[in-house]
Amino acid sequence: METQPSLMDEETSSDAAAVRKSLRPILIVSSRNLTEHTTFLRYLLVGLADESIPVALVCPPGCDTESVAPAPAALFTHPLIDFAWMEHVGIERLATQLEKLKPTVVHCLCESRAGLTRRLARRLGIPYVLVIDSLSKGTHRLPISTRRCARILVPAETIRTHVGKALPRFADRVTQINMGTFVDTDSMCFSVASRLPTVVVAHPLRRVSDFEHLLRAVKSLLTDSRELMVVIMGTGPAEHALRRFVATLGLSDVVTIVPILNPWRSVVAAGDIFIQPRPLGSFSAFLLEAMAVGTAVAACWGGVDDLIVPNQTAAVFEPDNEPSLRQVLKQLLDSHDFARRLAATAQEHVRARHSVSGMVGATLRTYVEAQQFVMPSR
Repeated sequence: METQPSLMDEETSSDAAAVRKSLRPILIVSSRNLTEHTTFLRYLLVGLADESIPVALVCPPGCDTESVAPAPAALFTHPLIDFAWMEHVGIERLATQLEKLKPTVVHCLCESRAGLTRRLARRLGIPYVLVIDSLSKGTHRLPISTRRCARILVPAETIRTHVGKALPRFADRVTQINMGTFVDTDSMCFSVASRLPTVVVAHPLRRVSDFEHLLRAVKSLLTDSRELMVVIMGTGPAEHALRRFVATLGLSDVVTIVPILNPWRSVVAAGDIFIQPRPLGSFSAFLLEAMAVGTAVAACWGGVDDLIVPNQTAAVFEPDNEPSLRQVLKQLLDSHDFARRLAATAQEHVRARHSVSGMVGATLRTYVEAQQFVMPSR
């Protein structure tokens, strides 16, 4: 016989809904959030809007917020001038504006804005949660308040372990919330037979050496009568040097270098193969989305490699090993069936572990826990 919900259950559910409705989070975002994490931020804002939760979004100046804030959100700019040393200037002005919204919790989505978040939470007299999504050597130096930081959120187990070691006094406040996304119903991997095989790389252009093994492997495969094109998406100080290196190898007609385009998910979806050329120092939304759209992933071991399961979600090659990378790329180009199976398995992996509903629900629970956080005495 079907069990009917009790009055107590209904009251508990009603109380939980009332608590959720009382939430008024402030989201502190960085330029990186607004470029690399656009899909994640959009899904989070829409999810909060669906729950009728009013949100304030604090962004750096000069950022395009239209692509990430389709849901109603109160937008604020801080600092007014885009200089790092200006971040501590004007906090009183910002706090006075935010106070009118009666916020209940501050959510810092990037560790680079930890200092601003700490000062703002103290000025507003409310708790905050901080996202750490990298293996930075400077994690132990982050300005974090023991009194007001209710939770530290991480998107991966490797980062959780790192934070536990770097910040042992906050170990009991670390919570993992997987970044959520929507998985395409079809796989993009070699889905158009008439199209030239396309390889997409999304990686910062900090050093030419990050791409050297990949480009030499591409050169070798072309010499071996294989056809393909490569799109490198990223920005950084090594862009001009990288273009010169591409020209030196005679790959200018094969390799295209573009900035992080909006929406960049469509760039990733245009590829058959996605390559992560170096170990990741932070969680990669690009890698997550590459799996979600159904491209075959070839990735390097090491760093934040939680998404990489050898021969299930990705074909794996060794760091700084051109023959290893070339062999993996050759296998994906020569065996489309293997590449498609890899892409399909990765989609299932993401679908099971990185749902948007799961991410939004876990975030809301964190906000509620933060509101109930008892600040330690001084």
